[in-house]
Amino acid sequence: MEILGTLLLTLLIIAISFALLAITIIIKKNGKFPNLHIGGSKEMRKRGIKCAQSQDKDARRDNPMRVSETNRKIN
Repeated sequence: MEILGTLLLTLLIIAISFALLAITIIIKKNGKFPNLHIGGSKEMRKRGIKCAQSQDKDARRDNPMRVSETNRKIN
């Protein structure tokens, strides 16, 4: 019985936490989670600042000396 009480209390705390995190999304008419990525900021895009993954992708794409990773033959 003691374990069941602890489990129910834990589930209740988690449910309340989710509800509090989503309160602004529920209340707003077209509520959605904010975009916190670097690429989602207008000021960062104006300055040409990108996230590490985007910079890595651009560096791989623009390199004329790159090695093709998909068309290699394995003997």
